[in-house]
Order: sequence, then C-alpha cells, then structure tokens
Amino acid sequence: MTTSNVNAPSPTTSVRSPQAPAWYHPMFSPEHGVYVVLLVSFLTGAAAAQHWTLATTLALVCAFAGFQAEHPLVLQIKQRRSWKPRFLVWGGLYTSIALSLGGYLALQVPILLWLYLGAIATFLIDAIAVFYRQQKSIANELLTFAAVCLAAPLAYAVTLGTLTFDVFGLWLLNTLFFSSAIFTVKLRKTKTKSWIPGVIYHAIASIVILVIWSISWLRSFTPLAFGIVLLKFGFILLRQEWYQTTQIKNVAVLETLSVLAFLGIAAISLLPAHLPTAA
Repeated sequence: MTTSNVNAPSPTTSVRSPQAPAWYHPMFSPEHGVYVVLLVSFLTGAAAAQHWTLATTLALVCAFAGFQAEHPLVLQIKQRRSWKPRFLVWGGLYTSIALSLGGYLALQVPILLWLYLGAIATFLIDAIAVFYRQQKSIANELLTFAAVCLAAPLAYAVTLGTLTFDVFGLWLLNTLFFSSAIFTVKLRKTKTKSWIPGVIYHAIASIVILVIWSISWLRSFTPLAFGIVLLKFGFILLRQEWYQTTQIKNVAVLETLSVLAFLGIAAISLLPAHLPTAA
C-alpha cells in the first residue's frame, strides 16, 4: 500500500456532510447594511417628531421583527422543494411579533395601516422576485430600500399620531440616499462596473430632492444631508481603480462615515435648538 492511500476512506466509510443548525437555533438576517438603513431612517423620523415615547420604542421593535421575518421566509422560498422547520419557526415567530406590535400600535394610530400596506406589498413583490430569481434587479433593490426607509414615517406617525408631507419628504430623502449604494456596489463587479447608471441615478435623485425642497416637503437645511452621497459618489468616480480593488473593509469605512455624516446633518436640521422637557 502506498502512502497516498493510507488516509483514504474505505468503500464502506460514509463522509458526513455538515449538519444544519437545529430548528431552535435563533436566526438573524446577515444583511448588516439593512440594519443600518432601518436604524438611521427610524432615527431621522424620531428626530423629525422631536419626541421619543414608549410607542416609539415598540415601533422600533416592530420594524426590527418585521425585517427579521423576511430572512427565513425568503430562504424557505429559495429552498421550496422541501419544508425547513427552522425557517418556518423563526419566520413565524418574527412575523407574530411584528403583527402583534403592529396591530396594537395601529389601534392607537390607525393611519399606520397605510404604512403597513406599503410594507406588506413590498414583501409580496420581493417574494415573487425571489421565486423567479430576480431579487438582485435594480428595480427590486430600489423597492426594498424604499420599504425599509418607511421606518422614518413609522417613527414619526407612531410618536405624534399623524403623517405630514414633511415626513414623506424625509422618507424620499432616506430612500434616495441609501439607494445610492445599489450603484456604487455594482462598480466593484466586472459585469456591472459602468459608471453611467450611477451618474444618471444621482442626477435624477438630485432633481427630486430639489423639487421636494422647493415645495416645502423638506426643511431648509435637511437637503444638505443628500450632499454627502454626492460627495461620496464623486470621490468613488475619481478613485474608481482604488474602489474596485480595495478591501471590503475600506468600503465599509467609507459607507459608515457617509452614513454618520448623513444622520448628523439630518438630525441637526430636524431637531429644535432645545429639546422639550417633561412637565
């Protein structure tokens, strides 16, 4: 026997494949970028409301649970040839939490139902896109960002009990800001590294921001927050070779800095000079 055959498995030896986690192991979405979008959008909505109540906290938990529910359910759709108890259990648990809290909050603020309808419609469209393997299309990704950014009007409505044109302007601002990542990320991929779609998107987005500012859907200095994404995109265009080849951690740093700057400018422009004190 040669040495090359010493460690070879015998014909009767079975090679074990890695076992899937047990059904009771918690599931969390690996889409860390979406966590940031959800939290920042929610915080801008809370800043616009200029208050934070118990209902605001419950709304944040509701939004988080709704986001988490999508991950196991989407995985089940992708693996639709067999039912996966873990996906169904955790998808059902997160959905139950989101529906319970959402229902309770809607009883207090009925106008929230319109936001829920938008989120549910987006989930159904995304599920169909996943079924047909079209979830990475630009249209579907834009729709997904728009749905996650509903966290801004959610925070505002649940805190103050109403919705205004201002908060819809804020929702558009968040959506257009975060959707920019769709086009910058594609610059790192060989098949989609053309800068033309990104230039067209940012030009159209800038016009939209100017329009909603001109009709007073955004406060005086709030649109300046969108300038951060224009600066980031301009930097990427000037340093395309670096951006396409640099390590992902450097891209993460760039994204983090731009998001923090966006949140800082947006929050400062929305908050009053002095927060109201409790009586």
